[in-house]
Amino acid sequence: GYENVLFTKRRNKGVNLVLKEYKFGFNIYGLLLFLIIMIPNFIWFAVPAPNDVLRTESVTEVIDTIASVCQILMVIALCIYVNIKNHKFHITPLIIFVIICCLIYFASWVGYYSGTVNTGVILGLIISPCLAFMFFAIDRKNMIAVVPISIFLICHLTYGIVNFIV
Repeated sequence: GYENVLFTKRRNKGVNLVLKEYKFGFNIYGLLLFLIIMIPNFIWFAVPAPNDVLRTESVTEVIDTIASVCQILMVIALCIYVNIKNHKFHITPLIIFVIICCLIYFASWVGYYSGTVNTGVILGLIISPCLAFMFFAIDRKNMIAVVPISIFLICHLTYGIVNFIV
């Protein structure tokens, strides 16, 4: 009855306050960044590396599931939420950090495929893509995406440290 309508209006007003600086749109650059980051993963799915420790069974299954959910939410948030106060896309210091993180990530994959599996390579595979997404979200003023990116970073880091470093 009336109570449900009132509750719905209050809830919607709260959501509108949170999202007042955002509109639904499509950020092609968010999708491109995700696809660029995924290129080495697609190669890895098809072509195993020589010392392929990443294919071992994970001991952090619950954390991995949370990370997977947050990764999906992160990509959705990066692609469909657009801050109305955002500037037109151009090269900024944060975008330069995104590029540097991508280069570190690709270099880590090259190291991994050359048979080098050490703390530096593992951390490069874990941290650099997360930071690339984080710097991109901050540059785009997409604080909605920062939440799942932060959770994904924590889960991804926990996965890597527990499964491959400790």
